Amino acid sequence: MLILNLLFRNVWRHKGRSLLTLLGLIVATLAFGLLSTVVSAWYAGAEGSSNARLITRNAISLVFPLPISHADRIRQVDGVDRLSWANWFGGIYKEPKNFFPQFAIQAESYLALYPEYVLPEAERTAFLKDRRGAVVGRKIANTHGLRVGDMITLKGTIYPGDWEFQVMGIYDGRKPATDTAQMFFHWEYLNEEARRRGLPRVANATGVFIVQIEEADRAAEISVQIDGLFKNSAYETLTETEKAFQLGFVAMIEAIVLAIQVVSYVVILIIMAVMANTMAMTARERTAEYATLKALGFSPLFVAGLIVGESLMLATLGGVIGAAATFPAAAAFVQSVGTLFPVFEVSSQTTVIQLLLALLVGLIAAAVPAVRSARVRIVEGLRAI
Repeated sequence: MLILNLLFRNVWRHKGRSLLTLLGLIVATLAFGLLSTVVSAWYAGAEGSSNARLITRNAISLVFPLPISHADRIRQVDGVDRLSWANWFGGIYKEPKNFFPQFAIQAESYLALYPEYVLPEAERTAFLKDRRGAVVGRKIANTHGLRVGDMITLKGTIYPGDWEFQVMGIYDGRKPATDTAQMFFHWEYLNEEARRRGLPRVANATGVFIVQIEEADRAAEISVQIDGLFKNSAYETLTETEKAFQLGFVAMIEAIVLAIQVVSYVVILIIMAVMANTMAMTARERTAEYATLKALGFSPLFVAGLIVGESLMLATLGGVIGAAATFPAAAAFVQSVGTLFPVFEVSSQTTVIQLLLALLVGLIAAAVPAVRSARVRIVEGLRAI
């Protein structure tokens, strides 16, 4: 207890220097936590995907549709359990900044494929009965103040014109990592309206087929079989696991994600240099004190331990405050960006890494000053008095 009291008094002997160093540690830990959470958010879709679901798209590019007639042939492949399809809509809700994904789906089969989307039975039934009905995720409902029964109008970009839907249900995620920032409506409604509005190119077509397979370890084999059905046809396909499909989107911005990761660690290195400078100044100022301790019979290890302990106490305090501040900061960040990140949660792993890095900064910053102070000779140290 006496040692802890001594360390605490030493930490705050120079209040201004200690406060500035502590503030730097808090900011660095907080920045690392937020940047790491941003990186995790980019991979959230892939982490929440299933190995038992395959995605079949046009082999040329995702922007080219596939004829809906492919569905019957895919169902015949051995190992295929269920099949559905979805089409990206790309509409604008009120203004472009209110971005969230919208998909036209074959409602009954799609909801069966995604049990992680929890929808009350009454709302599910109402949605299935109304072709102009839509289902939105909880995050969209909270962000835009939507309730069951509200009308929502999207301005089409791929499909021109205004499209009106009625919110028939709001779904929640079975797990925290489930994406609740999507909107679903009936593919049949989109198909009928596309024909009526004179858009024959997109009628009777879809963007992707979602294939649920019976055995996840046969994913590669079944993918090859599906693609073989349409080889050398006008609409060749590319089939991959849902996780690989999601990671394909992350790969498009992989350089940005890598840059964010690098910056998060650079921040830690900078504060490590600041902390090391603080501890070096502290050790130099107390050379005579350390020499006196040695003259009184204290070992060099005890002297070094005082410096390391002081550094660790300051680093731990900064790390704990910074890690704790990450949670409200992340909540405020999500509030400001809306539905840009469907899943943005500070993981326990991120918190543990923040605390470990703070301790590492404290240890490394104190290493050189501690060794030098332990080696100081009593005569040389007392000469400064």
